Amino acid sequence: MQKNRVATDRLHLWLMLALTFSTGVIDAVGYLGLDRVFTGNMTGNVVLLGMAFVGGADLPILRPALALVFFMVGAALAGRVLRKGPEGWSAHTSRSLLTVTLGLAAVAVYTGLVDVRAEELLGSITTSGLATMMGVQAATAKRLKVAEITTVVVTSTITGLASDSRLAGGTSPFWARRSSAIALILAGAVVGALTVKVELWLGIAVSALLSAVVTVAGHVRYRQDRRAAASENVKKSALR
Repeated sequence: MQKNRVATDRLHLWLMLALTFSTGVIDAVGYLGLDRVFTGNMTGNVVLLGMAFVGGADLPILRPALALVFFMVGAALAGRVLRKGPEGWSAHTSRSLLTVTLGLAAVAVYTGLVDVRAEELLGSITTSGLATMMGVQAATAKRLKVAEITTVVVTSTITGLASDSRLAGGTSPFWARRSSAIALILAGAVVGALTVKVELWLGIAVSALLSAVVTVAGHVRYRQDRRAAASENVKKSALR
């Protein structure tokens, strides 16, 4: 049972790293394809808004502001749902990530059928929808508590990698996952930038597919662990 527990923790790490890659894709799509808006990295939006308020380089205000608000809405709704379940992966985790999958798929279809670049409102709906899903994802990852992996930002990851390094006199804990998160969000941004050159919806669809794989893999393992725990409890009861 203990070996299975370690395997589950490792699986959760891989799944959150996959979502980190997905965030890189989504942020590249939002920034390059939808008027310089981050839909996953809210730090970027806060900085953009600060510069835009003083007219810096004709930066957008409405879409980053809406993305920030809807990200918080998504995180708040997910937090409310996830709080009803235990920490770690639960049925609520699966439902939250399924929501992200369906939400991203819906936005991908929407951007495939509608020219969202044609009007301000259409583009704002798109970025707000993406930000909502990223908020749900971030809150879900936070509840899952995979050390050092938030899926939506790597600033603290980079800080930890440097400040805990042997160069800084530390022991470099979590260096592999920290380095992986940084590399994957970078790789995701590269893929996202490439998909924007093809079709706007393509990068969003890639993220929806990744989210679906994560949801299914995580839920299957959750069900397996529940059955194993139930079987163990039955054996213990029989021995009493």
